[in-house]
This record gives sequence, C-alpha cells and structure tokens, in this order.
Amino acid sequence: MKFLVRERVFDIGDDYWVTDEDDRKVFLVDGKALRIRTTFELKDTDGNVLTVIRKKLFKVRDQMRVERDGDTVATVRKRLVNPLRDKLVVDMEGAPDWEVTGDFLGKEYVIADEHGTVAHVSRKWFRVRDTYAVDVNTHRSDIGGDAALVISVAVAVDSLTRDDDEEGGEQD
Repeated sequence: MKFLVRERVFDIGDDYWVTDEDDRKVFLVDGKALRIRTTFELKDTDGNVLTVIRKKLFKVRDQMRVERDGDTVATVRKRLVNPLRDKLVVDMEGAPDWEVTGDFLGKEYVIADEHGTVAHVSRKWFRVRDTYAVDVNTHRSDIGGDAALVISVAVAVDSLTRDDDEEGGEQD
C-alpha cells in the first residue's frame, strides 16, 4: 500500500499528514519544537501516539531511535564507512535487521531485510516536488508489514539524510 509523505520543508516543529493513495489522512507526523534533540511523534487520526522518533545524542555516528510504548523497537543508524553505496542500517528489536539502500537525497531507496522488500520509497511517482511515496509491503505478516513502523523508519531516514544535505556533507 502506498502512503504519501510530505517532505519536511522547514525544520523541527513542522507537522504534516501522511495520506493513503485515496488522499485519506492516515498518520500525523508531529515535529516537536524546542527540544534538545530532533524528535517526532507519529500519531493516528485520533491523535494517539503510535511511535516516537528521536535522534540519539552524543553518538559516534548519527542515529535515530523509534520507540513504541516507551520501548525502542528500531534504531536507524548510518554506516561508518561504505565507499560503494549509500546505506543505512536499521537494528530491529526481536526481528531481522533492515538495510536501507539507494539515493536518500533524491528519495529513491529500498528498505529490505533477509525476507525481501519491506518498502520502496520514491519521489518518481509524483509531480509534486515536496511529496514522496512509501510503498509498504503490507502483505507481509511480520513486522515488515507494520505501516506505522515503516513510515517511522522513513521519517528517521529523511531526518538523518536531510541533516547531511543541510550541512553540505555527504552520507557516511
């Protein structure tokens, strides 16, 4: 199932809706302003917090944690050295880790694990510049089919790679 995500245009404190293919609101990404570290909450349409996405401070490499009910369920981190391709690793709690590979700044990448594709993220499907799609493999019966978790990982990837772009740097 494809979800449409409006790219973070300004900075922390921006709130934006994630919609489905029929333009129905599904999730709200609530950027938390005035925090020491980058923080987002993924909420359902009733305002219930599904996940909290926050940057870990004081780490050798940038990382963002995805928490559900106070427990860390995933940690998205940059690779220290990878000269062959852009790659992030998602350490999953109690499940096989995910790899994120592709063009992060161009929003053309794949999230996968040992069982196959979890999601494909693409801007190509849309003419609107500030929108990209996250095509979640909702047919999976494992954690890879959890749309809220996959969208949370995509938000973390966007935040981690956006910081590189704003600094003029390149992906580790």
